[in-house]
Amino acid sequence: MGQISAFSCTDLQALAGQILSGAGLPPEHADIVARDLVHANLRGLDSHGVSRLPMYVERLRRGVVNPRPDVTIDTRTSAVSLVDGDDGMGFIAAHVAMDEATRLAGDCGIGLVGVRRSTHFGMGALYALQAIEAGFVSLVFTNSSPALAMHGGRTAFLGAAPLAAGIPGGKHPPYVMDMSMTVIARGKIRLAAMRGEPIAEGLALDADGRPTTNAADAFEGVCLPFGGVKGSVLATLMDLMSGALTGANFGGDVKSLYFDHSEPQNLGHLFFAIRPDLFMALEDFEGRMDCFYERIKALPRAAGCDEILLPGEPEQRCHAQREKDGIPVTDNVVADLKKLASETGASFPQQTDGGLA
Repeated sequence: MGQISAFSCTDLQALAGQILSGAGLPPEHADIVARDLVHANLRGLDSHGVSRLPMYVERLRRGVVNPRPDVTIDTRTSAVSLVDGDDGMGFIAAHVAMDEATRLAGDCGIGLVGVRRSTHFGMGALYALQAIEAGFVSLVFTNSSPALAMHGGRTAFLGAAPLAAGIPGGKHPPYVMDMSMTVIARGKIRLAAMRGEPIAEGLALDADGRPTTNAADAFEGVCLPFGGVKGSVLATLMDLMSGALTGANFGGDVKSLYFDHSEPQNLGHLFFAIRPDLFMALEDFEGRMDCFYERIKALPRAAGCDEILLPGEPEQRCHAQREKDGIPVTDNVVADLKKLASETGASFPQQTDGGLA
């Protein structure tokens, strides 16, 4: 893996913000995207963190991402709105959409917001956490560029199709789920390829449809769905709900995030926000969440398992640890960030330690 350096989250966020601002984003948008990328690093999802900056900057430079979008909201019914992302950074349109979904849910009990003409929006958990902070249950759907073969197919057709969900807790941590429909996130295969590391068997096919453990070949090929046909069916649902339903690209038409700079992606998202007190008093709901959490912790553990964790707990603990000790960044990502800093006039921060082997 090579050398690993640690950076404070504050320094890394400032660096990312300066790079994105230097690439043409307004400072307020650059700060939002930088915060979101570092948030992914803090939660241990390094595949969706600052390692993505070179790709985002390249798309801005090539004009397939609008640096200054006019993001609009079109109210369709009392509980439904449509957001037009104007081909800007997906992070911006997605935050606007979840804000709108929670506003609608506050009035109607449930809010549904579709998004079209968007781009990659980073870690799906960002928007589930946004809803939790506002006090709402949420579901987050998105489609993405072809990376996944239909069950029985060998060519990329569906996106990795992440699904995120959040449920506020009581005195215990909330439920936060964020997963793609691939056996492993494509971003993790990309990181392994960047590091020259192999991947496990059963994760991907190469461009010729053959099983491979070579991460670079896998990244140029297709990911496999988790659970065989079940993962493929769920990925199909994400594409239809996020793309076909909202008016965004779908069915293999979403432009590749990495390889296609011919035109904007026209990605689609769908956000649900639900008030947690629709069926009972909020205190009663929170008590039920606490009861659920405590029952999980009291369950008999399998051999070799020290603790049973609720979805979102490992990431929450990683966040606390990395906030305290710094965010580890591999040498190849550091080299990319130094190059971008030089090109955009950003100030490169000092690492928090002498480097970790």
